[in-house]
Amino acid sequence: MEHIAAVLLVIGCSNNMTECRELNVPVSVFETAAECTAERPFAMNDVRGQAARIVAKCLPVDPDLEDDYDQIVWNVGPDGTLDASVEISNLVVASNGARPEKDYLSQQ
Repeated sequence: MEHIAAVLLVIGCSNNMTECRELNVPVSVFETAAECTAERPFAMNDVRGQAARIVAKCLPVDPDLEDDYDQIVWNVGPDGTLDASVEISNLVVASNGARPEKDYLSQQ
């Protein structure tokens, strides 16, 4: 299984940076941070024209926690600065693994 070391986040915004949204790129996960950094300008070129201003950032991913990450939190400042991180939400799922065995012969 390949591990993920970086995620490429590409955001498209209006000219005044007040309306922003994530843009889809062909490849967004990378085995190394260097691969992500190398792909960043090409990805930005791929989405040119989808927004007035485009910003992108490679976000580090801890390979030991890659299955636990479930959200990307981001904010674009008025000056175009992209602040973003890959995070684990506080969502807790509980389950009870202990189930009594059913006695199919006595059920009606």
